[in-house]
Amino acid sequence: MPTDTSAEISIFKRRESETRSYCRGFDAVFTRASGSELTDDKGISYIDFLAGCSSLNYGHNDSDMKAALIEHISSDGIAHGLDLHTDAKAEFLDAFDQHILRPRNMDHKVMFTGPTGANAVEAALKLARKVTGRTNVIAFTNGFHGVTLGALAATGNSYHRGGAGTALNGVTRMPYDGYFPGGADTADYLEAMLDDRSSGVDAPAAILLETVQGEGGLNAASPEWVQRIAALAKEHGALLIVDDIQAGCGRTGGFFSFEDMGVMPDIVTLAKSVSGFGLPMALMLVRPAHDIFGPAEHNGTFRGNTHAFVTARVAVSKFWADGQFQQSVAAKARLLTAALEEMAGLIPGATLKGRGMMQGLDVGSGELAASICARAFKDGLIIETSGNEDQVVKVLAPLTTPEETFVKGLNILRSAVRGVTDSSKFAAE
Repeated sequence: MPTDTSAEISIFKRRESETRSYCRGFDAVFTRASGSELTDDKGISYIDFLAGCSSLNYGHNDSDMKAALIEHISSDGIAHGLDLHTDAKAEFLDAFDQHILRPRNMDHKVMFTGPTGANAVEAALKLARKVTGRTNVIAFTNGFHGVTLGALAATGNSYHRGGAGTALNGVTRMPYDGYFPGGADTADYLEAMLDDRSSGVDAPAAILLETVQGEGGLNAASPEWVQRIAALAKEHGALLIVDDIQAGCGRTGGFFSFEDMGVMPDIVTLAKSVSGFGLPMALMLVRPAHDIFGPAEHNGTFRGNTHAFVTARVAVSKFWADGQFQQSVAAKARLLTAALEEMAGLIPGATLKGRGMMQGLDVGSGELAASICARAFKDGLIIETSGNEDQVVKVLAPLTTPEETFVKGLNILRSAVRGVTDSSKFAAE
């Protein structure tokens, strides 16, 4: 990354913690954002294929959400309300019930946790353990569920786990769909381990999974595999938890990533784009029979962000009242698949990964993936990597990106792939 000696950049390097990450790959100070584009302090605009790591599925500063939020603030609407009854919360719950839960025959209760995805995962694990009286949780290779201690125990990445500074217990790791070479069914392996009382695997309180592993490299589970896992959870008295923090809110097609898979999770965790506007908000959906936390047994000062209720209500009502938005996302996903398939043909051994608008290219090398992203940024595209070796170039464009802008961004990415792979260093490899 080129060194920038400007005062704007130097304050970050001088005062911000070394844990900063995304900014290391994007040597700019961003000042404005609209739709699918960010603008820096020099007036240079960039197409955003990162979207707040899927926190901005509806783009930056959606006009209707912004207007509702400004109206709420200017009329002295509640800014912070703990978990008090407020008009903003009631309006969000009504909209969520009408447009999301009831059309999908979901009877789940809505629990507002602290505003991060990790907090929703913590609540889910605690609740599953309380419901079942067990402590063990089954999680999967390459899963990412957060970096607080409970969630980190379920996270697979060794780099993040190494930051804990203490033992991470209470989780048994199992192979995700497609993990074994040769296509062996990993659900068979899990079934054998759970059926055998001498396997050393304690009866689980929950089985926790992502249907598409965002940070794990866009590994996408098949519906058949998810159905097998759901059946095993039920058979063995465990709760099925689907972590839809990155894959939900339309990213993989439906509002939930599991909608067309023939399963109904006991618990669903949501965060990132659930507020619709990039505001911090997380929640846990739980079947009524399992809603057994006592008052404030899992709490937090910021459980329920009132400003996020305002924007989330608009997002749900605007984009999910009918099937139009979902159809537009499906059309864009087909466009993305075709473009990535073409790009994969430019890189020996590259493979297409993911589902819906959560797809990317596994280029086999973290160094190559980073070079592609760096080249794309120079040409005006913000895009990042994921995977166990950061070898996947991951497209997370806002779902509302106009087709013309989307194609322009894909063309920049294609040019970056060509430019990097044609260079002497990577061509030789």
